[in-house]
Amino acid sequence: MPSFSLAHLTALDLAPPELIDIAAACGYQHVGLRLMPAVVGGPAYPLMDDPAKLKETIARLDATGVTVADLEIAALRAETEIASFTAFFEAGARLGARHILVAAYDPHLVRFADRYARFCEAARPYGLTADLEFMPWTSVPNLKQAMRIVDEVDQPNAGLLVDALHFDRSQSLTSDIAKIPKGRLHYWQICDGPAERPTTTEALMHAARCERLFPGEGGIDLVSLVRAMPADITVSIEVPTVELAKSVDATTRARRALEGARRVIAATAR
Repeated sequence: MPSFSLAHLTALDLAPPELIDIAAACGYQHVGLRLMPAVVGGPAYPLMDDPAKLKETIARLDATGVTVADLEIAALRAETEIASFTAFFEAGARLGARHILVAAYDPHLVRFADRYARFCEAARPYGLTADLEFMPWTSVPNLKQAMRIVDEVDQPNAGLLVDALHFDRSQSLTSDIAKIPKGRLHYWQICDGPAERPTTTEALMHAARCERLFPGEGGIDLVSLVRAMPADITVSIEVPTVELAKSVDATTRARRALEGARRVIAATAR
């Protein structure tokens, strides 16, 4: 089994210290922390702006032995200034984080690639990778385009982030994963979803941000994806279930997500 990380989106109502406690109780080795929002005004926990909460979070990491796999979300837009991420990088280094999720929200891909390269350069001294996540509604909608950009910028800490839902919804191919150079995949995200793909951008975004299925409980071919991915990288379990969360506590949901992921991965050995 690989090591598992509890993605913040699985229980985004929890502040980082509480998320870490649940991860430890359920058997996760890592957590992902959302320090910046996915959309302007969205939920996030900006620890870089809250020294007391940052200190508390570090103490909770030390007490539980859980580590930080990744930080979210560096959304690179046309107006983004790389210098604005300095405090974010510094907080990441203090947390011992390893990776940063990067999303493309600049339709001018030449400009985006340049900014992404500069983001990688700025993150590197802090020991952080910059992992480009392709999502169907962003400027980098599929694996092939993400591969081209990461290859083009050619930064040593640049990476590709495969999310099982986005991989399926963008109709990316497992055969392309084998073409990714060694060392460009640092971690990946697992979840499940209905076999039938949403037909609108709004429905895609809602499902991704609010209503996914636990691994093994949907129609995505996760076994083939697991077999295509490197076996030695961290698996981040990202399963937001907003409706279920109204009646089922975060610990139960996090445990169910981990058990599902373990079953899916165990099935690849059969």
